[in-house]
Amino acid sequence: MGGRTSVAGGVAVLSLLWTSAGLVAGQAPAPTRARTNATVPRTVDGKPDLHGVWAYGTLTPLERPDGVSGKAEFTEEEAEEFQADARVRRNQDRRDGAGTNADVSRAYNDFWWDFGRNVSGKQTSLVVDPPDGKIPALTPDAAKRVAARTEARSRRGTADDPEDRNLWERCITRQLPTLPGPYNNNVQIVQTKDHVVIVNEMIHEARVIPVDGRPHGTVSRWHGDSRGRWEGDTLVVETRNFTNKTNFRGAGEHLRLVERYQRLDARTLLYQVTINDPTTWTRPWTVQIPMASNEEGFFEYACHEGNHGLQGIMKGARAEDKFAAEAVKTGTRP
Repeated sequence: MGGRTSVAGGVAVLSLLWTSAGLVAGQAPAPTRARTNATVPRTVDGKPDLHGVWAYGTLTPLERPDGVSGKAEFTEEEAEEFQADARVRRNQDRRDGAGTNADVSRAYNDFWWDFGRNVSGKQTSLVVDPPDGKIPALTPDAAKRVAARTEARSRRGTADDPEDRNLWERCITRQLPTLPGPYNNNVQIVQTKDHVVIVNEMIHEARVIPVDGRPHGTVSRWHGDSRGRWEGDTLVVETRNFTNKTNFRGAGEHLRLVERYQRLDARTLLYQVTINDPTTWTRPWTVQIPMASNEEGFFEYACHEGNHGLQGIMKGARAEDKFAAEAVKTGTRP
């Protein structure tokens, strides 16, 4: 939503210091501590109070750009330059480029996009482990799976059926883990003694997470099966039992997530997630995102009610099929 408070706006003063020294593959870096001595709000039972709406939109790229290779953090000047460049590149009101396709693919005008206005602290990438800020390579088997899916898609077409489109376009789910998107980058957390509920503004899904020590279930789910526990002042959530339909960058039912939520101060929640699937990546990897308190609250996300895009995709694909069939019949080329 336009005008939303961006993540970095509330956390730009943080210095997200971490080093790669001593990191074990798959082990998340220790959560960054705030430099202030602000008292962390707590619940009546003494746990850090995670209640509220938290924004995580950011200009920080998921992977570290080649131009800042070897640097975990921007300097102040580099951050300003990167932000200014990113704002220009992501301005959806620009219509220069490769004609009609580029114009249409930019969809709404810039008012409706809310990537964020700044980088997260001074991080050069959201990936903080491996230390190079890059997502690990696919395993050979995973690379073959991706190639096979790409080949099958090229033969079948991009919209033979609604199932050919991704779960987000079909208003079914926004996959875990929680990573920034083009808008609606907000989660709401509701906390009790025995449960934590995390509601994502995008497609308004709620994860009800027990923190009472019960074991994981065995039923596969869109968002997996989550169980939480407190490690000191950090909420740790382990998620497994994903369905193979919720494909995350090539990972399916073998995906395992370990999320960490730490309240740094009154306005900042540090989110880390370690992503692991030995059938997909050569090693686990970790993302870190500081989230900022968003006092604007949630907006309704009416997806199915206004999902004209999917209908248009299907109609366009059928029109292309008809055009191609007529070209074959008449012996003309498209």
